[in-house]
Amino acid sequence: MSGRTQLMWDDAVTGYDFGESHPMDPVRLALTMGLVRAFGLDGAVDLRAARPLGDSTLRLVHRQDYVSAVRAASADPRAADQDYGLGTVDDPAFAGMHEASALIAGLSVGAAEAVWRGETAHAVNFTGGLHHAMPGAAAGFCIYNDPALAIARLLELGAERVAYVDVDVHHGDGVQAAFWEDPRVLTISLHEHPRTLFPQTGWPEETGAGAGEGSAVNLALPAGTGDAGWLRAFHAVVPELLADFRPQVLVTQHGADTHFEDPLAHLAVSLDAQRAVMESCHELAHRYAEGGRWVALGGGGYAVVDVVPRSWTHLVGIAAHAPVDPESVVPPSWRDLVYARTRQLGPGRMTDGRTPSWKSWEDGYDPADRLDQAVIATRKAAFPLRGLLA
Repeated sequence: MSGRTQLMWDDAVTGYDFGESHPMDPVRLALTMGLVRAFGLDGAVDLRAARPLGDSTLRLVHRQDYVSAVRAASADPRAADQDYGLGTVDDPAFAGMHEASALIAGLSVGAAEAVWRGETAHAVNFTGGLHHAMPGAAAGFCIYNDPALAIARLLELGAERVAYVDVDVHHGDGVQAAFWEDPRVLTISLHEHPRTLFPQTGWPEETGAGAGEGSAVNLALPAGTGDAGWLRAFHAVVPELLADFRPQVLVTQHGADTHFEDPLAHLAVSLDAQRAVMESCHELAHRYAEGGRWVALGGGGYAVVDVVPRSWTHLVGIAAHAPVDPESVVPPSWRDLVYARTRQLGPGRMTDGRTPSWKSWEDGYDPADRLDQAVIATRKAAFPLRGLLA
């Protein structure tokens, strides 16, 4: 591989704006890029832009009638068709919606193309990770499904094995649906249990269909799961699957909404544990993906000042081989930016003060423990379908 890590960015992504009262405030993107720059990480990566996706590429995942409906709602939000999930409480229509959504998807596809063509080993688009959009409908704050589009583009370019690991607190349902019957794509999602959180999917028994049976893996975590359980679950499932699948490219989604401060979910994960999983994904890409090919995306995250910018700045640093020390003091210039944009006080350090640790699955399990029960359910449902011991 040649070239430095690529960071995909265009200021116009902040036009993805559902309105003042919506939890998905685009200030989280501006503040993340501001923190990346405050730490000088923009000098450790190649900043790249990309063009918004055209209809032919969007059709790799989305139906043309849906793309046309998004275009219509983008031109006139009052004309949004709720049959397509547009103009709803979760996905309000706004002027320029198609352009902003197609741009975010274009950045993820551009990241995938750069990695596949050998321009770089790693590429990051923290503005992406919008994993709920379906072929014919918006859902869960997502208009176009950029992770699925990036994967579909990799397949179009000739990839035969792509692994997708999603650690957002919500199930990566749209990506799973896009490749439900495709054995070339292994989707792994760790998320809060569907009994307690949208989109009420992601049960262990969801394992794919047809030729793709065994290509979907879901680990549904009990509400309240903290660092030790979250990390134990990740390491009990993900490395073994990747070692077996040997993807040509690893695509990961790093929604920051697993955090204990997130207002929309019920896990209790710290920034430090999120960072540990990012480091693990980086290491797994180098160990199992061809040439260390890694496409890292953002996702959910609604603690838009305290959590999201710090989490994704760590992601950029890790991908750039220039990790930010968790004990680092947040630059005062960025805290000034936070106050100017939000009238809130920004966090002082790049850590929650935790030291993440977990018990290895190889050391045994407790069948009476709720977390271990979740891991057992996933391994029993999915692993035998891939020829692995449960």
